[in-house]
Amino acid sequence: MVDELMRAIGDVIGAHGPAVNAAQSYAPSDYSIHFFLQIAVILLVCRVVGWLAHRFMGQPQVVGEMIAGVVLGPSLFGLFFPEFQAALFPKETRNILYVGAQFGVGLYMFLVGTTLRLDHFQSKAKSAVGVSAAGIVAPFLLAAAITPFLLDIPGLFTEGLGQGSATLFMGACIALTAFPMLARIINERGLANTSLGTLTLTAGAFDDAVSWCVLAIVLATFGAGPGVALLAIVGGVGFALFMVFVGRKLLIPLGRAVEAKGELTHGLLAVVLMLYAMAAFFMDAVGIHAVFGGFLLGACMPRGLLTEEIRKKIEPMTVVFLLPMFFTYSGLNTQLTTVNSLSLLAIALGILLVSIAAKFGACWLAARLAGEDNRTAMGIGALMNARGLMELIIINIGLQKGIIGPTLFAIMVLMAIVTTVMAGPLFEIVYGRKARERGELGALGTEGPDEAHTSERLAAGPA
Repeated sequence: MVDELMRAIGDVIGAHGPAVNAAQSYAPSDYSIHFFLQIAVILLVCRVVGWLAHRFMGQPQVVGEMIAGVVLGPSLFGLFFPEFQAALFPKETRNILYVGAQFGVGLYMFLVGTTLRLDHFQSKAKSAVGVSAAGIVAPFLLAAAITPFLLDIPGLFTEGLGQGSATLFMGACIALTAFPMLARIINERGLANTSLGTLTLTAGAFDDAVSWCVLAIVLATFGAGPGVALLAIVGGVGFALFMVFVGRKLLIPLGRAVEAKGELTHGLLAVVLMLYAMAAFFMDAVGIHAVFGGFLLGACMPRGLLTEEIRKKIEPMTVVFLLPMFFTYSGLNTQLTTVNSLSLLAIALGILLVSIAAKFGACWLAARLAGEDNRTAMGIGALMNARGLMELIIINIGLQKGIIGPTLFAIMVLMAIVTTVMAGPLFEIVYGRKARERGELGALGTEGPDEAHTSERLAAGPA
């Protein structure tokens, strides 16, 4: 009886559907069983690792969640417990996790958009344009310098890939800023309503949009067709222009309705979520990314009671429940054990140094030339250097489309982790500490992993 009981328990997370292309397929109930168990494990690991990262490393919760995603993947959990990891996260269930991940990260960027201070952007437009341009031009120039060398090393790029496509892909990877993660770092560091935070977010958004357009061009030259690149560029720019010049006016009645009722009713909340879903759908459909649709919609929302109610009712579920799925899904596709020789470690170190120079160095210089003081320019460079899981998204696409090999994928993952982990401490060294001493920012100790997400702080006035 004990043996039968253990067998039955082990069979709970197995496949129970009819045979299709395998001995068994997954029934609808199998997906729900896996989903609930996966969510429980994801939330537990993310909270524990996030707390450890905050307590012992001084890292914000978001960095701990990024590390937790990698921990749950094949690089650690799957390395020591491969059968258990495969049973908990079978490939057949990952599409459901992917949808939840995209919904969560897009919804979070919608919330971030509602905190964007357009007055700060207007006052810092010159700096934002300069920082954004530097964060694009420098990475592509340095990518052009190192790509010929990387092409000569077997296994990094797919055989037969042209130098032009490889250079564009590397440039897009280096130019990326961890837009969703940058937003959370800015919120958790108390910068959401500061000119520095707005400038950095704006520049990061432009850099990521350009990187995604370049990726579309690479995919077009690699066999997807020129229509893919044209759709991404025209669709992305057209949607942005529509939202800025037309969408903002169309959303004004929504803000007035909330003010008249004194709250965001369930019916109006449904309208907001429908608008978010359509914005995310459009940007995903044209080949950019759902996060930009959410961010643009949030940035164009009428300020006042509407945005306060949106953050109050949507933010807790988004931050605590949905976002960890995004980090875990990306971590499940990360395999670090392929970087297993001194020569590959040297290449990884070289790419890391080039990436830091291309973002931190170039953005710092651009901010200084735009008139920012050295401390602010250093803070901007430190934040822009973080790449996070937006990097993992783009290199996952490169791996799936056959542009890069598993080894270069692992090297770029290491670069993403290091540049993200160093962002917070480096920012504190070059900017945060002195700003807190002068009273420009709140005490870092008061910005714990949970307190930093409260809607009251997000809705507060200028710092």
